[in-house]
Amino acid sequence: MSNITIKSKTDLEKMRIAGRIAGRALQLAGQSLAPGMTTRDVDKIVHDYITSQGAVPSFLGYGGFPGSACVSVNEEVIHGIPGSRKLKTGDIVSIDVGAYINGFHGDTCATFPVGRISQEAQNLLDVTKASLYEGIAKALVGARLYEVSSAVEQYCASRGYGIVREYCGHGIGRDLHESPEVPNYVQAGRKGVRLQEGMCICIEPMINMKGDAIRVCKDGWTVRTKSGSLSAHFEHAIAITQNGPVILTDPE
Repeated sequence: MSNITIKSKTDLEKMRIAGRIAGRALQLAGQSLAPGMTTRDVDKIVHDYITSQGAVPSFLGYGGFPGSACVSVNEEVIHGIPGSRKLKTGDIVSIDVGAYINGFHGDTCATFPVGRISQEAQNLLDVTKASLYEGIAKALVGARLYEVSSAVEQYCASRGYGIVREYCGHGIGRDLHESPEVPNYVQAGRKGVRLQEGMCICIEPMINMKGDAIRVCKDGWTVRTKSGSLSAHFEHAIAITQNGPVILTDPE
C-alpha cells in the first residue's frame, strides 16, 4: 500500500461523485433482490448502473476478480463470485460495490434480506450496520485510528458476535485500497495513525453470528465462516473533515 494520501477539496468532490454512484448501484441491487434471482443477476444490475453513469466497476478484473460486485450469501463473508446460485426466501446477501470515475474510487457494501428472514438473522444485520455507524462517529480529526476499531469491536463483541480479523477496512482514493488499514478490532499495542482532515477511509465491519474464524474456498476468492454461521458486512467510504466525518458513499 502507498503512504496515506490527503485529499484536496477538489479530490473530495470527485470522490463524492464516485461514492454516490457506488451507493446508488448498491441501493438499486438491494431493492431488486427476490427469490429465484441468481447472484449473476445481482451483478448485472450493479454493472449496468455503474456503466450507465459513465463510471467503471472498480472490482471488475481487480486481481483477476470476474464480477462487477462481490455477492456473498449467508455464510459467505466476502468476495462471493457472481454466478448461477439462486437466491431464496430467508437468505441474506452481502453486496460489495465499487465505482471508478474521474480518477477516484467509491466503495460500499450492505447486507440485505431476501424476503422474510429469521429474527436471528435480522439481529445480525442490525448490529453490524449499527457498528459501522459507531465506528464512523469516532472518525474525527485528531482521533486515533484504534478509536474507530474499538467502537466497532465493543459494539459487536459485547453482543456475542464474532469479528473477522483477516480482512479489514482501508484507505481509499485514486487507488481502491490505500493506507491505512482499518481493522474492526483493537490490535494490542497499536493505536494506529492520528486522523487528519482530508484523509479518506473505508470502515467495513465483517461480523459473524458465531466465532471469528473464516476459510477461503477453493475458488481462491469466496470467504466463508468456519462455523457455517451467517455473516454480515456493511461499509461506507468516509472523508475526515473539520466538521466531522462525511459519508462519501451516501446514495442521496
